Amino acid sequence: MLNDRVDAAGLPLAVGDLLAILGVLTIGMMQHNTLTPDHAPGVYAPFVIGWAIAAVAIGAYSAGAGESAKAAIPLGLRAWVVAALIGFGLRATIFPGGLAIAFVAITLVLTGGLIAGFRLLFFKLVG
Repeated sequence: MLNDRVDAAGLPLAVGDLLAILGVLTIGMMQHNTLTPDHAPGVYAPFVIGWAIAAVAIGAYSAGAGESAKAAIPLGLRAWVVAALIGFGLRATIFPGGLAIAFVAITLVLTGGLIAGFRLLFFKLVG
């Protein structure tokens, strides 16, 4: 079952996806002066956990995702929406930080845009 959801051809996308997720969170922490070694792991963890679950469940790195932007972008965006919901849920219940509506909107939209943009650029460069 895992072989259907994760294919080596889709794995290069993981680098850009994780950079997009961590990048948006890092910029947010920088803007709020909270980017510290003791704070950052609690901000990153809910969304990395959410991404690990959603990316595999949705097939963001399946064989189809590694073949074309037409397949990769929708898979990445679907996985991000699920990952974000998991991340927001974890942040609201287990991890510190709360859940402001502005944080939800900005994180959801900016990260989704970066994931889609990276995946588009990847296939423009790789072919």
